[in-house]
Amino acid sequence: MPPAPRGPLIVGSGIAGLYVALRLRELGERPTIVTKARLEESNTRYAQGGIAAAIGPNDSPVLHFRDTVAAGAGLVDLPAAQLLTEDAPRRVAELVRFGVRFDTVNGVVALGREAAHSRARVLHAGGDATGLSIEETLRERVGEAGIDVRERTVLRRLVRGRGREAPTAILSRPDGDEVEETGPRPVILATGGAGGLYRNSSNPSITTGEGLAVAFRAGALLADMEFIQFHPTVLRLRGAHPFLITEALRGEGAVLRNSRGERFMPRYDRRAELAPRDIVSRAILRELERTRAPTVFLDATALPRERLFGRFPTICHFLVTHGLEPDRAAIPVVPMAHYTIGGVRTDLDGRTTIRGLYACGEVASTGVHGANRLASNSLLEGIVFGERVALGIHRPRAGGPPRPRRTIELSWPPKGTGPVGRRAFDEVRDLLWSKVGIVRDAPGLAAAVRRFSEIGTATEPEAPSELPTRLGHVALTACLIALAALERTESRGAHYRTDFPSPRPSWRTHLGLVRDGTRT
Repeated sequence: MPPAPRGPLIVGSGIAGLYVALRLRELGERPTIVTKARLEESNTRYAQGGIAAAIGPNDSPVLHFRDTVAAGAGLVDLPAAQLLTEDAPRRVAELVRFGVRFDTVNGVVALGREAAHSRARVLHAGGDATGLSIEETLRERVGEAGIDVRERTVLRRLVRGRGREAPTAILSRPDGDEVEETGPRPVILATGGAGGLYRNSSNPSITTGEGLAVAFRAGALLADMEFIQFHPTVLRLRGAHPFLITEALRGEGAVLRNSRGERFMPRYDRRAELAPRDIVSRAILRELERTRAPTVFLDATALPRERLFGRFPTICHFLVTHGLEPDRAAIPVVPMAHYTIGGVRTDLDGRTTIRGLYACGEVASTGVHGANRLASNSLLEGIVFGERVALGIHRPRAGGPPRPRRTIELSWPPKGTGPVGRRAFDEVRDLLWSKVGIVRDAPGLAAAVRRFSEIGTATEPEAPSELPTRLGHVALTACLIALAALERTESRGAHYRTDFPSPRPSWRTHLGLVRDGTRT
């Protein structure tokens, strides 16, 4: 492997990692990006919906703030939401400065409306290819800036520094070869979420949450791991891989029908198809159970073909390629795992509980999403808090997030043993979907925790000098999700339990997870 990087180390190459790298370079720093696959492979490129910002004539950051807080079901940290919504127009302007071309109509930026937004405030680039357009533009700027990029490089472990020293990262190739220690330097986790761990997921296969496990092992505080957002409309079609169907299509007038052709969302919520994602996902699940059908259908046939294909070119091209004309036939869809709301707990400057370790993007828990993320706030979060991370590294100061009132100290590896077969990774994915999915209960969650713990015990290194395996990281991340879901004895936002179907005032708080014996 090449020599160790000299400046801040950014782990991950989605919108958050690329943006932080560019801003650090502009501030005179010499960052290095490491990514476990190719530079362009991240969740960002698959984001269709867009990026939210209050720039319309009948909109304001205050209205955007209110929608964000309402969607978060009582758990949004208000200072974080205020920062996100007030800074949104400036950060979007920064994307334009970097070269992102947002869609316009007659020279005016086109704004769409998505679920739980009270105004049309979602910007798109290339129609439904917003994430791809942003990712490609930022990637080009990274190349032009001469920023060091190391592909197929995996973060295996973080070693906390002594005193005021920054952490040391231990890197290797994906197969475990060519292990390298970087030496003390600021580390920015931008590794994305864990949605790809679920059997049915809208995420690329690389989003398996290793960054969360690495941070936890190092002693960082994690929070809100029980909140996994499921996207209600992911294509399920024979011969096609899962493909996200953006809710912007529902914002344009498409409706959901069950296998009997009945429009059902008005029965579940007055906002119908524009209700928050957790409500739509559970409604679809109930309709699938009621009708015993494999899918429901998103019906866009009432939209003019020119408008449909002009507004959603990526989706329409994909559907047509697989033999479905969306202006003539309804689209078969089901909910799938989509977004990790919780993560490594940070303050407003992206600082974690470990000195010199920062986090931003989906791997971070800023508190801005609460219990249920507002649509199109995720790309925005990456750049708003990415800006704060870049400024904080350039001019560092002490700080970090406090422990939540409810925090569990977890011993890892756990006690006990259990057999681990060759299908252990698939077993983790299956268990997460069946026991820690859209609808949960105590017996299922407890069974998942036990099995993830067994896999974790069996895969832990026997000696401190040995590095954890990918399966060991995966088992840990899955266990953290299941354990937090078991501990939260209520239903709130994206977390729904049949044995506790209502929110409880005593649980209007974040839930922290930290390794036993860790000082934060």
